[in-house]
Amino acid sequence: MKHVRVRRRPAGPFLTRLATGLLVAAVAAVAAPLATPLLASSQSQGFDPCEVNDAERVVAVGDVHGAFDQFFAILRAAEIADADGHWAGGNTHFVQTGDLVDRGPDSRKVLDLMMRLEQEAEKAGGRVYPLLGNHEVAVMLGDVRSSSPAEYEAFQTPDSESVRERYYERLLSEKKQQAMAAGKYLDESALRAEFLKKTPLGFIERQVAFGPTGEYGKWLRKHNAIVRINRVVFVHGGISPSTSQLGCKAINDKVRADLTKDIDKTLAAPLRSLVASPDGPLWYRGLAQMDEGAFGPQVDSILTRLKARAIVDGHTVMAGGHITTRFHGKVFLIDTGMLSSVYAGGRASALEFRDDVATAIYVDGREHLSFGSAAQPELATPGI
Repeated sequence: MKHVRVRRRPAGPFLTRLATGLLVAAVAAVAAPLATPLLASSQSQGFDPCEVNDAERVVAVGDVHGAFDQFFAILRAAEIADADGHWAGGNTHFVQTGDLVDRGPDSRKVLDLMMRLEQEAEKAGGRVYPLLGNHEVAVMLGDVRSSSPAEYEAFQTPDSESVRERYYERLLSEKKQQAMAAGKYLDESALRAEFLKKTPLGFIERQVAFGPTGEYGKWLRKHNAIVRINRVVFVHGGISPSTSQLGCKAINDKVRADLTKDIDKTLAAPLRSLVASPDGPLWYRGLAQMDEGAFGPQVDSILTRLKARAIVDGHTVMAGGHITTRFHGKVFLIDTGMLSSVYAGGRASALEFRDDVATAIYVDGREHLSFGSAAQPELATPGI
C-alpha cells in the first residue's frame, strides 16, 4: 500500500474532573481555535438506518482499537478497500460496529480511513455505517483510561506546549478559587506534577477533536448505535430485553440525545443514560454470555421487537480469533481481537452476508456459516 494520510470502572478524582465541567468547559475555552468544522456526514438526510432492505452484499467488521495495519488488511481481503486505501466495495453495505479507538497506536489513521471510505462509498452506490462503540463514547465523555500514548502523539503540534499551559492556567485558577472558598491550602507544586503526569502533549488537541465541534466528535455524533439491514441488526455491544422494547429508531434517537442535547445529564449520571448503561446497546454482553438454552426465548423476543432475524455485535472478544454464532445462528459475535498485541491469539476478521449465506472472512481464508447454524461458541472474553 502506498502511504495514505487517511485522515465501567470508577474513575479517580482527577479523571472525574476531566469527565465533567473541566473537560467540557475549560478545554473548549483554552483550545477552541483548534476545533475545525467537518463536512457533513455522507449519511443522506431522510435516510432511515433501521429500514435498509435492498442490500445485495453486507460486510461487517468488529472492534479495531487502533490496529490500522490489521484493519486495512481485512478491508483488502473483504474487497472493501483497494491497495491505495480507496473504496473498492461497489454497492456493498459496509458496517463497522464501533471501537475504532483506544488501546492501539493508530486510531486516528483508522478514523481518517473510515471517513474517507464513507464518502467514497456513497458515490459508488455503496454505503458505510460507522456505528458508535463504548470507547468512542468514553473519549467523548472524557474517560481516557484506555487511551494509548501514541494516540496523543498523533495529535501533537508545534503549539502543544502552549496549549497545555493555557489549560493548566485555567485549572490552577479554578483550584485556587476552590481552596480559598474552603479555607484550605493549595499545594501548587503537587497540582502541577499531577497535571503534567495526566496531560501528555497532544491530550488537549485530541479531546477538542472529539468534542461536539471537533473533527471527529462532530462526525461521530452524527452516527448511530444500531442499524438494521435486510432484517439483520448490527450493534456494538448487544441489545438487552429492556432496550429492545424501544425499537431501532428510538434507540438511535436516545443515544444521540445522550451525547448532544442531554449531555449535561449524561455527564452528571452516566449510568442512568442509555449510552453508558450496562444494559445499553454499547455495553450489553448478554448475547455473548448468557446460557443459550435458558436465554433462547429472550433472544427470540428481542428479535421480534426489532423486526429482525439475527443480531451482529462486537465488544466481547471471541477467544481463538474466530467469528462465533450463538442461539442457532441468530447471533453473530464478530470481535475477534484484531489488536493482537493486547488480545493474545486475536486476528482481523469480517463477516459477509450475501442472500441467506454468512461467511467469515480472514486474511488467510474464509469459513462458511449459514443462517441457523449451531456452531458452539468460543469462550467469551470481555473486551471492555
